[in-house]
Amino acid sequence: MKNNMRALMVVVNAGFADDIIEAVREVGVRGATIFNARGEGARHESILGITVDTEKDMILCVVDESTAEKAMNVIKEKFGIKTPAHSICFTMPVEHTAGINI
Repeated sequence: MKNNMRALMVVVNAGFADDIIEAVREVGVRGATIFNARGEGARHESILGITVDTEKDMILCVVDESTAEKAMNVIKEKFGIKTPAHSICFTMPVEHTAGINI
């Protein structure tokens, strides 16, 4: 039997996670976990010798493959890299789950 579960990961500028979760609920995502994070990319700033890290949120959802695809399309369209949310997202396969009803 083929397992079609995916871990959907979203990295977004801090403050946009709730908006993203609201949008992906409309395509079938039922739950999410939000992590506070900090990012360092090609452009990071240093002020008086102190590195200023960008505040990020990371969102984790475990969903079926079809829902992951729909959610990624919504995220790309409304919250993509060229928007103020500046989000990126990706999926990874999930082999086993326990404690969730999907």
